[in-house]
Amino acid sequence: MDWFTAERYGLSRLVFQRALAAVYLTAFLTAALQFRALIGERGMLPVPELLRRTRWTAAPGLFRLHYSDRFFAAVAWSGCAVSVALLAGADGMLPLWGALLLWALPWVLYLSIVQVGQIWYGFGWESLLLETGFLAVFLGNRETAPPALVLWLMRWLLFRVEFGAGLIKMRGDSCWRRLTCLDFHHETQPMPGPLSWFFHHLPTTVHRVEVAANHVTQLLVPFLLFAPAPVSSGAAAVMVLTQLWLILSGNFAWLNWLTVALALSAVDWSPLAGPSRPLPDAPLWYRITVVAVTVLLLVLSYRPARNLLSRRQVMNRSYDPLHLVNTYGAFGSISRVRLEVVVEGTEDVVIHPGTRWREYGFRGKPGDPGRLPRQFAPYHLRLDWMMWFAALSPAYARAWFGPFTERLLRGDRDTLRLLGHNPFPDVPPAQVRASVYRYRFTDTAELRSTGQWWHRTYVREFMRPVVRPLPLRPPDDSA
Repeated sequence: MDWFTAERYGLSRLVFQRALAAVYLTAFLTAALQFRALIGERGMLPVPELLRRTRWTAAPGLFRLHYSDRFFAAVAWSGCAVSVALLAGADGMLPLWGALLLWALPWVLYLSIVQVGQIWYGFGWESLLLETGFLAVFLGNRETAPPALVLWLMRWLLFRVEFGAGLIKMRGDSCWRRLTCLDFHHETQPMPGPLSWFFHHLPTTVHRVEVAANHVTQLLVPFLLFAPAPVSSGAAAVMVLTQLWLILSGNFAWLNWLTVALALSAVDWSPLAGPSRPLPDAPLWYRITVVAVTVLLLVLSYRPARNLLSRRQVMNRSYDPLHLVNTYGAFGSISRVRLEVVVEGTEDVVIHPGTRWREYGFRGKPGDPGRLPRQFAPYHLRLDWMMWFAALSPAYARAWFGPFTERLLRGDRDTLRLLGHNPFPDVPPAQVRASVYRYRFTDTAELRSTGQWWHRTYVREFMRPVVRPLPLRPPDDSA
């Protein structure tokens, strides 16, 4: 073994690659099933309008060459197909250069999607998937041992994910420093899961231990990733356990699963792998490529590293149009009160005291107080997440909420497919309105007596009733 290779990490590479392929599959499936209503040609934020008002250098991708809903669907479903192939180990059946190209394909496809995704794709896990996917291109396959430089870059990425998240908490909300944030977080997080009610009702002492353990995992343990094995393996294992705890407590798309995949790449699995056959030396072109990519990414890491040390640290920002090296972080501040936007419609053209408003149901976000939150992660319900931001401030919804309600009034099928319940299956409503409610978890006694997981209270109007527009009258040919 020379300076370039890390033969002990062959199984680590394999585990990571299969896990990443599964995350890719989830991301492409999410895009394929949701894009028409969100960013399609007739969506809330249409891609063609974005392309007309922006320069290609700001967000390069395949859709700069051509956009249609059919082409977007082809890109998303092709990404699903490639992900399945990688999950099945197709990269191991190709020569080294072919494996690199095969791993580059989902990265290019998903980059193109993110570049036109607008606010719907503004989450940190989009950049994390792209940065991780770019590194995966250069991991190689079983024709050669994993390149040590790429493995170190992956640890550097994992370090920034965890350490950045830890710093943003300590610099942000004071409840992290007082160890009290989890008194609220399980109840007020963007999309609670089926166990969130139970996590919320854990004893206060357990909540304090949770926060303290989180600080240790995110502020101290990441430095151990750069220690020799088995210390680095132990550090990665602690991170995996922490991420699994987060997976149980809520729905955070594929953020936690992708972090788990990165942590697994830092575990030395060689004691389990048994004796391995000697691998040929990496070809010169491959060595040169890996070294060049390493130098590029280290140069690009300057601004994210400076951000970590800054008192004005920002989270989830990309510093280059290809999302090669980014900043990360989560929950720099914690909401104390859960607010939800409830959308309702009525068949009445004129509102009167007896008007009956019927509520639209969402798949993931809280609505019906008697409905236990569902588990959707790693699948990402983009509309549900943005509804949480809309409740925090109407500014988050200014661009898309109006088009959303217009599509409800038209009975748009693509939009209705994003919802869990349509109270107007036959004819669209005559009017739609939205209100803000405060939600809180019921306690054990309330749950037993009412059967409801949530208690909600009206707070304020979010959107006044909007009337369905009258259809255009056909031209009068009798004139």
